[in-house]
Amino acid sequence: MKKYLLDLTVKAVERIHERYVLIRLTDEKPLPEMVPGQFVEVRVDGSPSTFLRRPISINFVDREQNELWLLVATVGEGTRKLAELKAGDLLNCLLPLGNGFTTAKQGEKVLLIGGGVGVAPLLYMGAEMQSKGIEPTFLLGARTAKDLLLIDIFKRYGRVFVTTEDGSEGEKGFVTNHSILQNERFDRISTCGPTPMMKAVARFAKEKGIECEASLENLMACGLGACLCCVEKTTEGNLCVCKDGPVFDVKKLLWE
Repeated sequence: MKKYLLDLTVKAVERIHERYVLIRLTDEKPLPEMVPGQFVEVRVDGSPSTFLRRPISINFVDREQNELWLLVATVGEGTRKLAELKAGDLLNCLLPLGNGFTTAKQGEKVLLIGGGVGVAPLLYMGAEMQSKGIEPTFLLGARTAKDLLLIDIFKRYGRVFVTTEDGSEGEKGFVTNHSILQNERFDRISTCGPTPMMKAVARFAKEKGIECEASLENLMACGLGACLCCVEKTTEGNLCVCKDGPVFDVKKLLWE
């Protein structure tokens, strides 16, 4: 897929949580084609200690409004600087990068499992599934109810089930403890979030004989497979997450 280096215009920056912002970007021309699971490398201007671009998952693409959404966790100086952007500012983006999730097929029952900022790419995937007449099922986990992100928007595109570690919303526990995993059978699972969560999901999928893909969140500096800082050990040798992923069939990952 062709890559573009674009100065996109910030349409809005919404503080949706004390640690997360939603950045909505647009352009004078139609945005490039992008698929769920791909990501963007953004340049952080005005931050003397931030030399490398930051990889951000594609959260959503609104074709009617010609908008690209980026859900950003403000965990360091670079991402905190991104959170300070204002409407009308320009954000330099290299996109779309990486390989996305497998496209759902008619009649296939797909479960999308996310935790923390890892829910980001699942929203776009769910929206794309709905546009093809396939209802996705979302299973989203967080520490507490206030840490659940964009729940009302997820509900527009499919069924939403929730777990929280403290039981303040949905079922108490981790995503792999949710009763839906015992009560329903799925053909495929796509997951993104903290590595321990994804490993637990992968173990569950293996035990049940369910196809499963995981979107890895390794440190990706260049996004093109040149710097080799995001290498993951797989059954096919060492692969660059940015170029060969970030989405992998979990059977290829050398996870315990």
